[in-house]
Amino acid sequence: MTSWMSAAPFVPSGRVKAYGDLPDRVSTLNRESAKLAGHLNYETTQTIRRHMAVINSYYSNLIEGNQTLPHQIREAQRGNYESDPTARDHQLESVAHIKVQDWIRSASRDLDEVLSPEFIRSIHRHFYADLPERLKVVKDDAGNEQRVIGGEFRTSTVSIGRHIPPDHQYVNTLVGQFCSEYKSRRYAGEMRITALMAAHDRLLWIHPFLDGNGRVVRLWTDAALQAAGVEGIGVWCLSRGLARSSSNYKAKLAHADYPQQGTADGRGPLSETGLTEFTRFMVDTAIDQVDYVGSLLDLKGMQQRIENYVNARRDGRIMACPDPLKPEATLILFQAFIQGSVERAHALRLAGGRDGEDRTARRILHQLKADGLLSEKNNRSPLKWEIPEHAEPFYFPNLSA
Repeated sequence: MTSWMSAAPFVPSGRVKAYGDLPDRVSTLNRESAKLAGHLNYETTQTIRRHMAVINSYYSNLIEGNQTLPHQIREAQRGNYESDPTARDHQLESVAHIKVQDWIRSASRDLDEVLSPEFIRSIHRHFYADLPERLKVVKDDAGNEQRVIGGEFRTSTVSIGRHIPPDHQYVNTLVGQFCSEYKSRRYAGEMRITALMAAHDRLLWIHPFLDGNGRVVRLWTDAALQAAGVEGIGVWCLSRGLARSSSNYKAKLAHADYPQQGTADGRGPLSETGLTEFTRFMVDTAIDQVDYVGSLLDLKGMQQRIENYVNARRDGRIMACPDPLKPEATLILFQAFIQGSVERAHALRLAGGRDGEDRTARRILHQLKADGLLSEKNNRSPLKWEIPEHAEPFYFPNLSA
């Protein structure tokens, strides 16, 4: 029988050299993510989160070999799919990932909920809910087909590279013990964040589902960190960092599951050095992504990049929108970024209008709306800041590169 103790140690304990300044790194993550979240207007935050949902899907799926690009994902969201069957299937997976993100964000979820077998199963269930039957069929090493049932733990034994996950008959019990372990009061304060980063590996060690484990565990990790109080989740994207270091991510996961490497390697059957190095990698990757987004949301820097975008429009360097923008567009877009939206009367004044009568000012606003740079609920509502695809490389350089 496979017991939960087979996955010990469950968190880095400081008994191995690799532990080092890990607590300080976790404190840095907590502090910098809070600073990032406090820097933004709520409406701007929501706009960025909607945009980042596509980026999160892109990178999490990229780790699994799905190379659907962000513009293809957005086309699929509009109902426009590729004619190639494989490309279409990848688009469907990408859209499914975004729907799960939306579902997770649809309610305020505490750790008791997130650290429950039902929540983990629900992520898997939502991901597979709208996928066609052909994407629910996997083949084992012998070529035998098996059907993935959304939200159901696997009912067969599997092997993942060198790792042989626990026998399927123990999965339900192990997931329950996993949840009990990581919701324990032993992990208080910032130690909770350390534990949840380690939990990312231990849930993958169980490999609870027949397929979809990587995507589900990354979605679960985002939800768990948010429930633990890490701020700005969805504004910064952990999966972006993991995908950009995909080989290292997979290697660290594998090393965390190695057997204990001698008496100096902790007290459990698995390597504490491996788990500690993996946890540090996760924390450092998160900090890197917080720093990346934080640097882009600096007000002076964003104002300059908006101006660069407007200048590129004037120079005809943006093929998707060949019509030039007037310089006044920079003021309007920057004000909308700061506030999340801008009142129409104020936008008209920024465009050079007087009392809403200036036709040139109105034409500028009309163009900004037509190009997706501003949006409106109706013809009297404030004009909301948006991130159209043609502006992304200027607003957020290298976001999806």
